[in-house]
Amino acid sequence: MTTQPVSWPGDVPEPVPDYPADLAPDLERRAVRVVILDPDDRVLLFRTRVPESDPSDWYDLPGGGLDPGETYVDAAVREIREETGLRIEPAEVGPPTWRRSVTWVRPGHRRVQHEFVVLVRVAERAPAVCEDRSLWTADELAEYQEAVWWPVEEIRAAPARFYPGRLPELLPRFLAGELIDEPFEWWNG
Repeated sequence: MTTQPVSWPGDVPEPVPDYPADLAPDLERRAVRVVILDPDDRVLLFRTRVPESDPSDWYDLPGGGLDPGETYVDAAVREIREETGLRIEPAEVGPPTWRRSVTWVRPGHRRVQHEFVVLVRVAERAPAVCEDRSLWTADELAEYQEAVWWPVEEIRAAPARFYPGRLPELLPRFLAGELIDEPFEWWNG
């Protein structure tokens, strides 16, 4: 597996979204999302619940914001360890072949994220995850209800809400190695 990034024109998804000036996000950041795939083509997702949000329930890819000076590979390794307990090597992080920008609202704030989505294949079938939640943020402790391993075909057919919102549609293309430049997503609000 190659670990060299695809040559995108810039270090964040481009173009930076042309969102209204009055959108006024409280935070705009770069982030990485990770498709963790087991040998049976199951993807790890978090069932997330935020009662004050609309929607209030969805399934989320692991990942999060890049810390200052961190690469997307560094962030993917760190986020996977913190959120799942799985330990992966930087060489196991695939290239960022899916890039996207998104805005979402939660009670009290609006975020804009410029995200790369990467693939990590694990050798074990549906390995146990989330046994140690000591590295989780307060939001993760409150919002993550469970971790589930979903077959790709079931994700494509599910009536559930996902983050990224177009995950069921774009996941097969991503897994086939296609470069994906997703249009700006207004995930909610």
